Amino acid sequence: MARHRIILDCDPGVDDAIAILLALASPAEVDLLGITCVAGNVPLASTARNARRVCTLAGRRDVAVLAGCARPLMSPAGETAESIHGKDGLGGVGLPEPAFELRPQHAVDFIVEQALAAEGGAVTLCCVGPMTNAALALIKEPRLAPCLERIVFMGGAAFCPGNVSPVAEFNVFVDPHAAHVVLESGVPLVMFGLDVTHQARATAERLAAWEAAGGRVAAAATRMVRAYGGPDPSLHDPCVIAYLIDPGLFGGVDAHVAVACDSAETRGQTVVRVRESHLAGRARNCHVVTRVEADRLFALLAERLGRFRG
Repeated sequence: MARHRIILDCDPGVDDAIAILLALASPAEVDLLGITCVAGNVPLASTARNARRVCTLAGRRDVAVLAGCARPLMSPAGETAESIHGKDGLGGVGLPEPAFELRPQHAVDFIVEQALAAEGGAVTLCCVGPMTNAALALIKEPRLAPCLERIVFMGGAAFCPGNVSPVAEFNVFVDPHAAHVVLESGVPLVMFGLDVTHQARATAERLAAWEAAGGRVAAAATRMVRAYGGPDPSLHDPCVIAYLIDPGLFGGVDAHVAVACDSAETRGQTVVRVRESHLAGRARNCHVVTRVEADRLFALLAERLGRFRG
């Protein structure tokens, strides 16, 4: 039996693509129930296409891939990040076209259906894009929250500057109201913010180890990351999957996390309270990851990418 039954909610995106490959290469630790897509790094049509392109690259046409929300909860359109991920979202490195169709079900309904069908608390929702799908699922089905083992998400900046504003990280900035719903849900939460993911730098030496792993998939992953975000880019999203595989790679603190939604100056800021004097009676609602053993993380990625052959 796989250790964690997960739904991977994502907006591929280069680092999302590496997260998908890591999940597919780790069946002993991860039972991937499906991939749900949301607008984020690129528009929804592109994220849904890209998730299937990555699965096709990995030779996995059996994976359930579903399209979800095309816009944030409270905005007509969200920010995108083609300047980082390339016009197609995957670095423009010639990945194959999808060899299978999207499932017709909406991603939000899939999340609800899978969680309610599992025996209590058996599904972990991994959110590595804006959390619109997760929030809408929690709003639509009040029974959902107690059915989730936890939500592990990439988003926010706890004790460091943001990457789209002085205080905000991209995923939370795109849909802060969705992040607010998730943070207030009562589901056990684990946060991977920029504090930790900026430590996961894809240096030339680390990418050379991916190439040395051999195989078509490892080579394509290396090309994508080399085309992504400039020199030594951060691999944010794979940290979420790596945490489920080997939580000993990471460390952090329990905290109360809230998000600023309405101020133009602070939109998407994650306000993280750790000290008792700052909590002022608030419960600690989130484990905030702040450190990673980056060399071990990249060794894990190299080993898992090397599992794909042909």
